[in-house]
Amino acid sequence: MPRCLIGFLVTLVLGLLGAPLTAAGLPGKMPRVGVLEFGSPPASPEWKTRSLLLQELRTLGWLEGQNLVLEYRWAEGRDSRLYTLAAELVRLPVDVIVVSNSLAIRAAKQETTTIPIVMISVGDPVENEFVADLARPGGNITGVGGMVPKLSGKLLELLKEAIPAVTRIAVLADLTVSATGQILEELEGAARALGGQLQVVAVYHPREFKRSLKEATHAGAGALVVLPAVLFGSHRKQLAALALQHGLPAIFSERGFAQAGGLMAYGPERRERWQRVAYYIDRILKGAKPADLPVQQPMKFELVINLTTAQALGLTMPPSLLFQADELIR
Repeated sequence: MPRCLIGFLVTLVLGLLGAPLTAAGLPGKMPRVGVLEFGSPPASPEWKTRSLLLQELRTLGWLEGQNLVLEYRWAEGRDSRLYTLAAELVRLPVDVIVVSNSLAIRAAKQETTTIPIVMISVGDPVENEFVADLARPGGNITGVGGMVPKLSGKLLELLKEAIPAVTRIAVLADLTVSATGQILEELEGAARALGGQLQVVAVYHPREFKRSLKEATHAGAGALVVLPAVLFGSHRKQLAALALQHGLPAIFSERGFAQAGGLMAYGPERRERWQRVAYYIDRILKGAKPADLPVQQPMKFELVINLTTAQALGLTMPPSLLFQADELIR
């Protein structure tokens, strides 16, 4: 074989080995993963998910800038902007879209029925009509579920353990969230078992927070449960401050609430969720279809306690509760 031909073949092979891989594993443009966030960078707690996601992807062989491009888009708390940003990611186009709440899922779903969508922390994907079935999603959406309604009673148990004398507990609820009805049923059962009474406070807009908590306090509420909702999650700092102002020990299902000044947070472990998101991205970029990837429910949960808030409320957290905590904020 002529030396010039051998040299050409060697150069060609080396070039193929060094080229970035597409979703199909062929040389070409690097795969793009779009991450559509409801919050704002980089001050919001969600920004930490960037490093977590990158770490988990790295363990699977995906390195940003080498064989993968991540496109972050932030809606900065504006619902309508999610649709604009989802359309932008579709136009790029990206190979996968990662979304972290139900509003973002709806926006991405409206813009594409073909680009795979990986969701994270959605309470009931079937009832929300994001997937046909957890075992076989059936469309272009799969991912990780959120707080399971049957575990909601744990929120009351933790509050009762922290404040044994409390009997009346306010529950801040956005009744437009599909899973809220199921969660309230679970909480009612837990309240009866613990000898407590619930006061459900329906809220639909941030301007109602102050009035609602004031009314709950006047009605005798001695603690507060904040149910999962985009409305509450995106205004966690305001809610935490108002709860402290009204002397209400409060618990939420996202760790960001405790980090923002709420007393406690109990919900799915953050790292496990992003490990699973990375798993879905890896499988999809290697050719798997979302329709065939079962939706997974969280298996690990974490308890975060803000001791600074406890001190401000005049509470001494019992050692048994401190022992359970995965993180103590001082």
